[in-house]
Amino acid sequence: MTSFPPRSTSSRLPAEPADPAKRAEQARAVCLRLLTARARTRAELAGQLAKRGYPDDVSTEVIERLSEVGLVDDEDFAEQWVRSRRANAGKSKRALAAELRDKGVDNDVITTALADIDAGAERDRAEKLVRDRLRRERLGEPGDRDAQNKATRRLVGMLARRGYSQSLALDVVTTELANEYERRRV
Repeated sequence: MTSFPPRSTSSRLPAEPADPAKRAEQARAVCLRLLTARARTRAELAGQLAKRGYPDDVSTEVIERLSEVGLVDDEDFAEQWVRSRRANAGKSKRALAAELRDKGVDNDVITTALADIDAGAERDRAEKLVRDRLRRERLGEPGDRDAQNKATRRLVGMLARRGYSQSLALDVVTTELANEYERRRV
């Protein structure tokens, strides 16, 4: 029977080179690999470098340099994130703010990125989400209260998972359900 030497756990951490420049180059390579997949915030990159065992001074130096050359920009990241998540996932302003906070974006940057979304735009997006879902929904007869209540619960839940307030969700769902029943009746 062949016996293998025990596996070292230190192989998962970057080797400790004697040269600090070499260590910074390794950290830069890690950041560039991460940025190849998608844009990242400064906090995300710092977290990844810390997880890999890089000291704070090396992380700060590398992230500052990447910011100087325009590869890391939290303001741009927040604007793109808001635009993408709002269009593709239908997230509310509140949900987008929470996601950006989780990504380590500063509150001032979040406020600026969400400034274009007002209550009217929020309601319009919720209405569109409900109308799109209602096209695929089986509603039953207009007098069937059980089916109507079931559809209402599903639709309000869908909006709640996207961060819309309960009052807005219920108001939008009630209005859109009435419109859909009227449309199907004709």
